[in-house]
Amino acid sequence: MLKLDILAFGAHPDDVELGCGGTLLSAIAEGKKVGVIDLTKGELGTRGTTSQRLKEAQLASEVLGLTIRENLGMADGFFLNDKAHQFAIIETIRRFQPSIIFCNAPEDRHPDHGRAACLVEDAAFLAGLTKIQTTHNGVAQAAWRPTQVFHYIQSRSLTPNFVVDISAHMEKKMESILAHSSQFYDPSSNEPETFISGTAFLEFVKGRAKELGQQIGVQYAEGFITKKLLGISSLDAIIQNKT
Repeated sequence: MLKLDILAFGAHPDDVELGCGGTLLSAIAEGKKVGVIDLTKGELGTRGTTSQRLKEAQLASEVLGLTIRENLGMADGFFLNDKAHQFAIIETIRRFQPSIIFCNAPEDRHPDHGRAACLVEDAAFLAGLTKIQTTHNGVAQAAWRPTQVFHYIQSRSLTPNFVVDISAHMEKKMESILAHSSQFYDPSSNEPETFISGTAFLEFVKGRAKELGQQIGVQYAEGFITKKLLGISSLDAIIQNKT
């Protein structure tokens, strides 16, 4: 069994890079083992093909320095928060036993994002119930519930419960995003323009990170939402605003 410290879920390839790529880079720099699970192959995306998107996800994984990345092959646009899909997530959580899970925003412009947030959050709870039985490669799995489930913020301007300083990793975060080259700005592309394919969207990503960073006195930050009250062991862990 390969135990991970953090397992990040995204409805589509590139969701994780956009939403929490900097935080993952920061964790990896601290020596933590981090994995990504893409629920779908993004096959309904206007630009690119399924095979392109899988290759791009692998390139992005190399940029981030992930321990593992897998794709569950759910139906883009049509996966459900039902028993079958929950069991796929439960089996994955039990296989990697992460302490922390990151997943999509609880509500967003793309309906898959909110649905994925509910699916992963529900499955994370159910994974801790011993009476739910799952196997992997024919071997029974032990129940496992992560300590925390955090939702990264995406297109909509949601209020975070906490933010993470990613100033040292912003450049690498953008590199991981641009590894998904079929989706983002490419002046040589003849494919149709989309919500995320222009330079304005990349400026928005950096602008959002600047805005969140400014609120805690750093250059760049990523925001997260949690339903669970967070505790700290030391007041020294708090970033001081420069006022």
